[in-house]
Amino acid sequence: MNLWKIIQNNYNPKENRKNETIFTLANGYRGLRGYNEFSNYGWKGNFIAGIYDKSEAQIQEIVNNPDPLAINFYINGEKINLDDGKILKYERTLNMKNATLNTNFELELGSGKIVEVFSERFVSKNNLHRWGAKYQIVPKNFSGKLVIENIIDGTVTNSANDPYNEVKHYCVKKIKDLRPGILLNSQTRDKKISVVESTTIRCFKESENLLTNRKFIVLGEQVKELYELNIKENQAYIIYKFGVTYTSRDNIPNLDEFSEKELNNFTFGGYEDELEKHINIWNKIWEDIDIEIRGDEKAQLGIRFNVFHLVSCANKDDPRVSIPAKGLHGEGYKGHIFWDTEIYMLPFFIYTQPETAKSLLLYRYNTLSGARMNAMLNGYKGAQFAWESTDDGLETTPKWGKDYLGNPVRIWTGDEEIHITADVAFAYWEYYRTTNDEQFMIDYGAEIFFDTAKFWESRVEYNYQKDRYEINSVIGPDEFHEHVNNNAYTNYMAKWNLAKANEISNWLKEKDPIKYERLCVDLGLSEKDFTKWTNISEKIYIPKYNGTKLIEQFEGYFNLKDCVITEWDKNKMPIWPKGVELDKLNKTQLVKQADVVMLLLLLEDEFDEETMEINYKYYEKRTMHKSSLSPSMYSIMGLKVGDTHNAYEYFFKTVMTDLQDNQGNTEFGLHAASTGGSWQCAIFGFGGLSVDQEGVLNFKPWLPEQWKELSFKLRWRDAKLKVDILQDKIVFLSDQTLKIRVFSKDYILEQNKPFTCQR
Repeated sequence: MNLWKIIQNNYNPKENRKNETIFTLANGYRGLRGYNEFSNYGWKGNFIAGIYDKSEAQIQEIVNNPDPLAINFYINGEKINLDDGKILKYERTLNMKNATLNTNFELELGSGKIVEVFSERFVSKNNLHRWGAKYQIVPKNFSGKLVIENIIDGTVTNSANDPYNEVKHYCVKKIKDLRPGILLNSQTRDKKISVVESTTIRCFKESENLLTNRKFIVLGEQVKELYELNIKENQAYIIYKFGVTYTSRDNIPNLDEFSEKELNNFTFGGYEDELEKHINIWNKIWEDIDIEIRGDEKAQLGIRFNVFHLVSCANKDDPRVSIPAKGLHGEGYKGHIFWDTEIYMLPFFIYTQPETAKSLLLYRYNTLSGARMNAMLNGYKGAQFAWESTDDGLETTPKWGKDYLGNPVRIWTGDEEIHITADVAFAYWEYYRTTNDEQFMIDYGAEIFFDTAKFWESRVEYNYQKDRYEINSVIGPDEFHEHVNNNAYTNYMAKWNLAKANEISNWLKEKDPIKYERLCVDLGLSEKDFTKWTNISEKIYIPKYNGTKLIEQFEGYFNLKDCVITEWDKNKMPIWPKGVELDKLNKTQLVKQADVVMLLLLLEDEFDEETMEINYKYYEKRTMHKSSLSPSMYSIMGLKVGDTHNAYEYFFKTVMTDLQDNQGNTEFGLHAASTGGSWQCAIFGFGGLSVDQEGVLNFKPWLPEQWKELSFKLRWRDAKLKVDILQDKIVFLSDQTLKIRVFSKDYILEQNKPFTCQR
C-alpha cells in the first residue's frame, strides 16, 4: 500500500460522484471536483471561495461556475469515452504528497482501435489562479488522426441533478478567441461578480508544434477550440492544457486582458515548471502538518487523506472567506459556513498554520455587521452569528427541507441553533491561548467577545421564582430536539462567553486603555455591563439529574422515551432501534450527535474525570451519529475515560467518513468537519494533548497495540514542537525552551535538545 495515494482500481460510473469528491483538487482559492473528463457520468464542479448568489434559489448558495476542464479526444471520428468502449485496464490515483490527480486507462474503441491514456491534473498551490492538465495519448495498434476539442462550458448549473431546484447563477457576458486559447467571462446574476476562465492547449515534439488546423467555435454558452494531430502507432503524444482563473473579487482592472496575459505567461513558463513549484510548496506544507502512524496502514492513509483535504480548503491570504461545511468539493449545504469551521477545523490550523487560522477568524470579524443585523432583526443586542453564513454574515439557513422519510419539514436551526455565537468567541480564545497573539486579541478578539456577550445578555431570561437565568426555545448540537429549554451545551457556552468577556475587559483595560475606551464608546458599554455579565454567568441554569454529575442535555430530556442502541451496520454505524418512529425522534432520548459530550471536551478544564465518564457512558449508548461531526468527539472522550476499544472504532468512523462514504452523502462534497475531527482524534485523542488552566501543554497519550509510533508537529506560542510517541516512551524536540506536563509531571524542554520521557 502506498501511504500517500488514494487509488481507484476499477471504473464504475455509479460511483463517479462519490469519487469526484474524494479526487477534488483545491488550493483555498478554488476547488475543481475530480470529475473524469472521459466519462458521460458525473457532477461538474468549479467552486471559487467567496462567490455566492441567490437568483431563483431558496437562499444564497455557492456558485457552480463555468467548467474550464472539459476536453474531448476523437480518433478518426470515435470519441475516447469510458462508457462506450471496452476498458482493458483502469487506475485513478490521488497523490496527496504532490497534490496531483492521475488517471491511466487502456480502452478498446468500437472499431477495435486500442488507445492508452495517461492524464495528470493539478490546481496550483504556487499561483492560486493557475491549474493545469497533461494528457499522454498512445495509439497501441493503429495510426490515424487525433482531434482535440478544448472547451470552456458555460452551461453549468447548481442542483443539476435536482430538477425542482436547478438554477443557473451566472450569465455568460463575453467569449473571446485568444488565438490560440479561449476565454469565457461570466457574471453572477445578483452580486455581479465577474469570473474569467481562460485556457489553451499545446503539443510539441522536440520543440516543434504538432497541432494543426485550428478552429474556434462558439456554441451557445460553450466556447471551443479544435486541433488535429497526426498520430503513429505506439508513439506517445503529450498534450498540455493550461488554465487560469480570475474574478472581480481579485480587484484587478481589465480582467480579460490581465487573464489573457497571465495565461500566456503560464504557457511560456511551462506546465512542468509550475507543477514543480506547486509540488515544492506542498512538500513544505507536509513538513509541518503530516501525522505519521507506524504499524497501521489504514490509519496512516486515512489521516493523511483528511489532513490533505482540510489544508486544501483554506486560503491564508483572503480573510473574507472561510471553509464551507462541504469544503470546495461540492454543493452540499449550499456551500454555507457553519460552526464546523471554528470548532472542528480551526484547531488544526491553530496548532499547525496559525497565520491561516488568523485569516479564518478574520472572516467572522469581517462579517460582524451581518451578525449585528441578525441580532437586531431577531430583537436582540450585540452580534448573533448566523447558523449558516455566506459572504456577508447574514443568516442564510433554508426555511424548509426534508425529514428522514422525505417529508417536507420546517428547518428551525437558523432560528434556534444559537450556540454558534459562543462557538465563534471560543475559537478566538483558542487561537489567543495557543499563539499568545495579544495584538490580534486587542484589534479583533475583544470586540468579538464584547458583542457576543451583549447578545447573550439580551437573549437570556431571568426566572424570578428560581432566581436563575435561562435560555429557552433553542436547538443544541443535537438537532433531533427542537424548541427545547436550557440546553446544557448552549447554556454553558453562553455562561463561559459572558464570564470570559468580562475577563478580557479587565485585560484590555490594562493592555491598551485607548482601545478599551474606544470599544466602550463604540459599543455603548461601561463597567456596569461587564459586572452584569459575570452576575448573569454565575446564575445561568445548567440542568442535571437529581443533583448528580449526570448533565441533562436539556430540561425535560430524561422524561422522554428511552431508546438504547443495540445494532450497528456494516460500517459500524448505529441502526435505528426497533419501534422508533423517524418523524417523532424528538419524543425519544436518541441523540443525533455529540451534545453534552461536546461540551465536556471543549471546556474540559471545568469538569472532573468522574463527570466526563458518567456522561460519556450515558450518552454514548443513545447517540446515532447522524452527523459526521459526532464520531470524532466520542473517540477523544472515549480515550479520556478509558473506553479505548470504542475510541479506536470511532476514530476509524471519522477518518473513513468520505473514503467509505459511511454517511451516504459524500457525492455532495467533503465532510470538512470530519477532516478536522480526524486531526483532533489523532492529536487530542491518541496524542493526549490538552491545555490546563495554567496554560501549560499536557500530554496523556494512548496508542492502540498495533501502533508502533505516532509522530506529529505542533506550534505553541513561539515554539515549534515535534512529538514522537512510542509504546514505551515519548520523545520531544522543541526549538524553544518550553514547559510541558506529561502524565501530570512537569518537565522543561531545552532549546533544540531532544528529551525522552519514559511511559
